[in-house]
Amino acid sequence: MSLAQYIDTLTALGDESRLRLCALLNERELCVTDLVQVTGISQPRVSSHLGRLREAGFVRDRRHGAQSFYALAEDTLPPTAKAVIYEALQSKDATLQADQRRLAELESGRRSTETDALNDELERDYTPGRSWRSLAAGVAGLLRLGDVLDVGSGDGTAARSLVRYCRSLTCVDTDARLVEGARRRLAHYPQARVEVADVHDLPFADASFDAVLMFHTLAYAERPPRALEECARVLRPGGRLVVLCLDEHDHREVSLRFGERHPGFSPRALRKLLARTDLQVVSSEVACREAKKPYLRVVLAIAEKPELEPEVIARSR
Repeated sequence: MSLAQYIDTLTALGDESRLRLCALLNERELCVTDLVQVTGISQPRVSSHLGRLREAGFVRDRRHGAQSFYALAEDTLPPTAKAVIYEALQSKDATLQADQRRLAELESGRRSTETDALNDELERDYTPGRSWRSLAAGVAGLLRLGDVLDVGSGDGTAARSLVRYCRSLTCVDTDARLVEGARRRLAHYPQARVEVADVHDLPFADASFDAVLMFHTLAYAERPPRALEECARVLRPGGRLVVLCLDEHDHREVSLRFGERHPGFSPRALRKLLARTDLQVVSSEVACREAKKPYLRVVLAIAEKPELEPEVIARSR
C-alpha cells in the first residue's frame, strides 16, 4: 500500500460510527434495519456510512428481496483496516461491547421466533412420537463412522449417542471420576473404550483415527495450539476433526466456575489455530446461540487431513 492508501484507510475508519458498523459486520451479514436497532444511529446516517465503506472496498452488499445485507469485504478489505478492526474488537471498549450485546439480544429474539415457527410447523399435525428429538435420532441413523476419538468426553453422554454408529469409539478425559462414569455408561458397547489421557500428549500412534471430536474441550485446554496439533497427528489421511466451542465472550463469571481456561474462540481465531496444523479448514462459523442470557454463541469448526498423494502411498508400501 502507498502512503496515500494508508491515509485513505485510516480516514475511512476515523469516524466512530463507521468503526462500530465494521465491528458489527465482522463475520456476519446485517441489514440497515438491524444496524439502526443495534447502534441507535439514524437510518439515513447508517446508509450514508455504508455507502462510504462500500466505495472504499470495506464492505460488500447482497440484495435479497427488498433488502440489502452488508458484511465486511474480506477480499478487498485493506490489511491496515483489518488490523484496526481486529484491535478494536479486542479492546473491550464499552461502546463496542454494548453493540455486541444488543446484537445478540436482537438475533436471539429473532431466532426464538423462527424456532417457534419451525416447532409449530413440525407439530401442527400431531402424531405420537413426532418431535425434533426423534428426528435427530433418525438422522443419526444415517451415520457410518469408522474409528472415532472423543477428546474430553466427560461422562460419556455425547459418546453414547454416537457409539452405535462407530466401528470403534475411544473416549479420553483428564478427570478420572468422569472417565469412570463414562466407562459405566458405555459398558454395554464392546466397540467402546474409555481411559484417562491428556489432549496435549495423546497416547496413540500417528494416524490412528478416522475422526476426532472435541466437543467443548478446547477452552479447557492449557495449550490450545498443542491440543489441536495432537488431534491432527492422530488423524488418518482423509480424516476429519470436528470442534465445538464457545464463541469468544465476556461472561467469564458464567464459564469460570466450570473450569474454563479461555473465554471461547471466535470463528476467525479458531480458523487460524487450525491453519497452524497440517489440516485443511473446511468451515469455522457460529452454529447456534443460546436463547437465554447471556446469549452465549457456539462455534462449529471442521477440518480435514489431506489424503496421501499416490507416490507417497507407493513409497510407504
